[in-house]
Formats: sequence, structure tokens, C-alpha cells
Amino acid sequence: MAPALADSAANFESAFDQTFGTDTRGPRVYASPFEARLASLAEASKGRIGVAAVDLASGRSIDVLGDQRFPMASTSKIAIAATFLEGVDKGRWSLTSEFPLMIPVKSAPFSTAVAPVREGQYLSATDLIELMLTRSNNYATDALLKVVGGPRAVNEWVRRAGISDWQIDRDIATLVRDDGAIDPASVVDTRDSATPYAMVQLLTGIYQGKWLSPQSRSVLMGAMSRCVTGKRRIPAMLPETAQVAHKTGSLYNTSSDVGIIETPDGHAYAVAIYVTGQGTRVNREARIASIARAIYDGYQVEGSSLRRTASR
Repeated sequence: MAPALADSAANFESAFDQTFGTDTRGPRVYASPFEARLASLAEASKGRIGVAAVDLASGRSIDVLGDQRFPMASTSKIAIAATFLEGVDKGRWSLTSEFPLMIPVKSAPFSTAVAPVREGQYLSATDLIELMLTRSNNYATDALLKVVGGPRAVNEWVRRAGISDWQIDRDIATLVRDDGAIDPASVVDTRDSATPYAMVQLLTGIYQGKWLSPQSRSVLMGAMSRCVTGKRRIPAMLPETAQVAHKTGSLYNTSSDVGIIETPDGHAYAVAIYVTGQGTRVNREARIASIARAIYDGYQVEGSSLRRTASR
């Protein structure tokens, strides 16, 4: 590297570390084999990687940069759906209520504070939820986001649920239109972001039925279990007997996947994996898949060890 470039890189890292701390660029050192394996897979020299997971039976949690902010991209759609379903539980609207898709109208990046959209086909709320969670349809997402009252209403629901370090600031049309101005591999942008820990907290509460009626929980978890995006992410390296209910996210230089992994013996793990950088989307997805498998294997080994100890 040329001296000028080396000095520039050093100055950038120094400024970055003064603002966000050195842990933002790389994971800390871990003690147990499970933690060490996870840290090695989430090695962050080619971009920030954030991971959090919890065994919902034992409460055992594990993380790499779990308290750092990462762009949620479409993983935020889980909370948007939950906010709408709370309204269903309270009688504000129903799953058979029909609302129009919100289709973007072409506009230049940053030309307006909110990207212009037009109304499209009317669909039932059930169909909109299915589209937004199984296929990550942005038009369906913005339809329900408008119904609930926009990003502020979703943020209020998340706060009422007791979750911090989570927020959305833009609708999906605006988020996608203005994407690419900031590189999440080297810059922490708190807009439309969450920590992996916050997302795991959200997943845990939804799975355990803390905030929604049994019917609404079933709608949300059912749609996530039918997700057709991200086949090369969390599900890719797991045993065929494992069940996954998840939601992916993708934006410029970032890929993510969050969800619930259920084992054949009835255990469940809440998992959030956010990967930036790594050169290509394929590389990011491979990281997600390997991290998910390490979490699955790590919890399985720890659980077997605990069961053997208890039997003695």
C-alpha cells in the first residue's frame, strides 16, 4: 500500500474507533469453544458482522457485536406485521380488510424526503402479510405500514414491547430508492437499524406469544415458516429435520437473516445474523449459513452435555 493510502486508512480507522470503539470492527476474544467458533466465523476484517442468539429453553445467549447497530433492511418487516396484527387484536381492522399495494413512482435519489408512490391492486391483509414475509414484497409492506400510521407507529409498538436499540425511519420505497449512499461495512448509520440483541428480543417475544393473540402469533410465525427468500442463508446448512421460521434482509453491501430455529427434539433458538462487506452477496450468504450452523451445533452440544450431567 502506498504511504499516502496507508496514512489515510490509519486515520480512518482511528476516527472510526474513537467514535464507535474497536469492538465495532472486530469481535472480542471468547473463552468457550462454542463462543470461539462463532467469533472465528464472524471475523470482521472484510466488514462488520453482528450476531445474537438465545436458547429459548435455557436462556443461554451468545453474541458477536450483539449490541452494535446494523441496517435491518427487510428484517424490519416482522415488526411492521406485528404492529398491524396488534391492531387486528384490538378490532381496528381485520385480516379480511383490503388495502392497496403502494407502488413506487420513479424519482431521483434524495429528491424528496419520502419517495412518491401510487396505489395499486387491493389485497386482503392476509395476502399482504403473506407477500411481505414470504417473498419480502415491498409494495405489500408499505401498504400495511401506511395503514398502521408509518414508521412512528411501528417504533411506538416496539418501545411498548420493551425493546430499545431498534428503529425504522423510512418507508421501504424511500429506503430502497436512497440505498447505497452509506457503506454499512465501515459506517454505523442508526437509521432503520437495530442491534442483533434487539432483534432476538423481538423474535423471542413474538414466538413466546407475549404481545399478540394466539391467532395473530400463528399468522406471523406461519408466514415466516413459509419464507421462500434466503435459501442460502439460515436454512442452507441446517439438518433437514430442523424447522426454520425466518425473514431475510438485503441492501447495499449488507445481507441478513433472522428467525426461529426449531430442533426435532423440541428446542428453539432465536437467531439474528447481520453481515456487511465480505466482497459479494454470495459470500455474505455463506457467512450467514455457516454462522447459523455453528449456533445450531453449539447449542446442541451444550444441551447434550447438560443432559448427561443431569442424568449423572
